[in-house]
Amino acid sequence: MTQAEKRIVVFEKFAHPVTADILGRDPSITIDMLQLSDPDAENWQALSAAHGYQIRAARDELPLPFHCDGDFLARCPNLLVISSMGAGFDTVDLDACSKAGVIAVNQAGGNAEGVAEHALGMMLMLSKRVGETDQVMRARNGIGRNDFIGHNIQGKTLGIIGLGHVGRRVAELCGGLFAMRVLAYDPYLEDSDFAERGATRATWEELLSQSDFVSVHCPRTAETLNFLDDGAFALMKPGATFINTARGGIHDEAALYDALDSGHLRAAGLDVWAVEPPAKDHPLLSLANVLASPHTAGVTHESRHQVASYAGEQLLEIFAGRRPPRLLNPEIWPVFQERYKALFEA
Repeated sequence: MTQAEKRIVVFEKFAHPVTADILGRDPSITIDMLQLSDPDAENWQALSAAHGYQIRAARDELPLPFHCDGDFLARCPNLLVISSMGAGFDTVDLDACSKAGVIAVNQAGGNAEGVAEHALGMMLMLSKRVGETDQVMRARNGIGRNDFIGHNIQGKTLGIIGLGHVGRRVAELCGGLFAMRVLAYDPYLEDSDFAERGATRATWEELLSQSDFVSVHCPRTAETLNFLDDGAFALMKPGATFINTARGGIHDEAALYDALDSGHLRAAGLDVWAVEPPAKDHPLLSLANVLASPHTAGVTHESRHQVASYAGEQLLEIFAGRRPPRLLNPEIWPVFQERYKALFEA
């Protein structure tokens, strides 16, 4: 008996061609490569027939109508799974997915090494003031070495917000290479998880007030939006350095500017922004003690291949009726199973 066709849609391309190679192992899977430049009517026709949607994780790279919310799901009655192209899932409304009986997966851990190395690189560059000296040397002749005396990071205290895949790797690197004292705040972990992941559990106030470096590694959700506001920055240790390689919107950009401009914080390393990429006249980019990158921490050749491999393997498992390892709404797995059987095993 011929297997029922299983349709997966993606806009423009996968993160890496390996996703298509993996999905090619199942001849019942068809991939529809959509183009944002095509008429909406054509794209919606394909989406309405799709069983899987490989969605971009970065919210500013995808028009709002194609974000996965309640309105989108209402137009896609056959949809079984939303697969985020990265570890983040800003473009996916999990509650709406669960209500519609649609499972959602991300590729958590696929870019952990790339992001962790980027965060550590920012810590080192800001401590040694490499960004500042680079700017001055390119702008004028002559530079006073003693005008840019930096700091070592060895033995300092690092506070990690979110001790998941990336956070635990940052803890391992900093605790091992530089003998840093590592504190972590993550209300979703058990006490035993912290020691196993190389950190000491801390309250929110303890982490902010005691850390020389605060590094953000939690997802952007309704709970964490503007999580670091003026009150949080005021709690931070004077002269501390703030780093965010997770998602824009977790920190309040205006509040961070004030904390840096006033001298309360020494420096900030920012890979993520409320609007991406930020305009060149963004206030934070006017500060010499801000090291900036355009959401590239996880964009390495190795990370792209790993994330794309995870995506292909998970979709292959899902369309074989098997539970994937990175399920974001596991409570509706039984609902998925019933819908899957109705579509493909009737």
